[in-house]
Amino acid sequence: MTMKLKIVAILIGFSLFVYIIDLVRKRRLSEEYAWLWTVTGVAIIILSLWYDLLVAISNFLGGIVPSALLFFFGLLFMIIIILQMSVKISRLTTQVKNLAQDLAILKNEDENVR
Repeated sequence: MTMKLKIVAILIGFSLFVYIIDLVRKRRLSEEYAWLWTVTGVAIIILSLWYDLLVAISNFLGGIVPSALLFFFGLLFMIIIILQMSVKISRLTTQVKNLAQDLAILKNEDENVR
């Protein structure tokens, strides 16, 4: 890994880490999801500083090119995020449906009382 690429990767990891902390501080990102993004930022920094670790993991898993391992981990990360968001959306959809039904029942009861 060239020095320029290493510096860019470290800057990206550090910027991601700072941005995550800022989003949590401004309450735009829940602590529930912040840990996953924080681990991602730290992993980017570690793999940027310690390229031999990426090569060793790639060799251990039978990869030929370390960058292919990064793409694999990126794809795996995106699948996990999408699955987690799908579960959350499903839960929220059920809650909205239940709230709408409760509201309709309350409105009906209110009209019957009048």
